[in-house]
Amino acid sequence: MPRRLRQLLLAMAASLAFCVPALGAPVAAAEPGVLVLGRISDDPAAHYDQLRQLLDYVVPRMADVGIREGRVLMARDSKQMESYLRRGRVDWVTETSGSAMALQTRAGATPLLLTERDGVGAYHTVFIARRDSGIAGLADLRGRSIAFQNPSSTSAYFVPAMTLIGRGLELEILLSPTDRPAEGSIGYLFARSELNISTWVHKGLVDAGAFSNLDWESVQRMPESYRRDLVVFHSTAAFPRGLEMVRGDLEPAIAARLREVLAGAANDPAASEALQRFFGTTRFLPIDAETARALDLLRAGVANVGKVIE
Repeated sequence: MPRRLRQLLLAMAASLAFCVPALGAPVAAAEPGVLVLGRISDDPAAHYDQLRQLLDYVVPRMADVGIREGRVLMARDSKQMESYLRRGRVDWVTETSGSAMALQTRAGATPLLLTERDGVGAYHTVFIARRDSGIAGLADLRGRSIAFQNPSSTSAYFVPAMTLIGRGLELEILLSPTDRPAEGSIGYLFARSELNISTWVHKGLVDAGAFSNLDWESVQRMPESYRRDLVVFHSTAAFPRGLEMVRGDLEPAIAARLREVLAGAANDPAASEALQRFFGTTRFLPIDAETARALDLLRAGVANVGKVIE
């Protein structure tokens, strides 16, 4: 076989292998009587039990709208979840608000309820730098580097990126912390965790970092030994911490009953353990006018990030 043809066949085989879902075979689309709960996850084994327990609480309380079974379906990334939603393979998704707005824009998902975790329903992004860095505002980041968490984080990617873009600042991805941006632009990297962000800034590997005010206040993510050397030089407006979403074509009666069951769970002792397992959820709240306005801003910002730098 000619070498060029062999290389082409190997490339095609690799491409096909990549397209096979890494998290198991997907369930049939819109299977009657089955409620499918999904999440984008890089650790499906750990997240499965967190999702399963709440699903087991919800399903028996939805028999009156024809739900008899619940399933969990993980997606390896946002693109896979968008596909699941468009094809009716997932009915209900729990996500951070930035990722949720991306799913609404790209896959027609609909916000159902606000998710309050550990008693907190909203948070905001803080930009941090060393006190001796000379950075006093966002404009001072030109020609410097900033660490985000990962491409699906609301407070540590979507919100800071859309904030910088909204100020007319140009972003470019860097190859490593030692790489430098072009003059006049801001270089960014993904540190993968909030502790890495604070560590990279403290050790001078990057000039600045961005994550939530909750991370700034956490001694696990912002050790006291770091805090005295760092400063918050900019804070954003608040955004919802998490959202429960449903696919846009979910039967209205099922969506309405799901909303009712989740909204009442905080008042049901039988749900307390399931809620705690569900990423520390304390209650589900209706989306009021203030939350809707924040989501409108976030949706536009996430779309702009996708258009400008993704």
